[in-house]
Amino acid sequence: MNVFDCIRQRRSIRAYQDRPVPEAALQRILEAVNAAPSAGNLQAYEIFLVRDAGRRRALSEASFGQEYVAQAPVVLVFCTNAARSAVKYGQRGERLYCLQDATIACAYAQLAAVALGLGTVWVGAFDDDAVIRALDLPGSLHPVAILPIGYPAESPEPRPRRALEDLAHELA
Repeated sequence: MNVFDCIRQRRSIRAYQDRPVPEAALQRILEAVNAAPSAGNLQAYEIFLVRDAGRRRALSEASFGQEYVAQAPVVLVFCTNAARSAVKYGQRGERLYCLQDATIACAYAQLAAVALGLGTVWVGAFDDDAVIRALDLPGSLHPVAILPIGYPAESPEPRPRRALEDLAHELA
């Protein structure tokens, strides 16, 4: 699948089949993430792969009851590693670059999943402290995105988008 088709086919999937994600697919998704660009090539983020039903349930609860987080057979949690970015970029790396790195990595995971026939939904609504507790994260890491992954059990229609004329602005 070419990248433009992949982008057009991506939907927010909130219902998953009771079917495991093959190891080979997970490996390809993680390889795509590893290829994502990052500030200074520092990859100032960490990814936690969660298959355990208890931890997925805890993440669902941390996500204010979004049940599909627990329903998906695999959940990736993307966290910033500010210290990794600060080594080269100081305060800007701590505040911004590690956040950009983690979110770009998550977007690559989404597109790789779609290319493999899987569905995802970006979850940003969660209680940070509850996610930290659910994953036993060290204090140096901060969760920024939860990405449930699985075979879609729904096929949502495309959502309306802003007109390009309203979105992109050319400056003379």
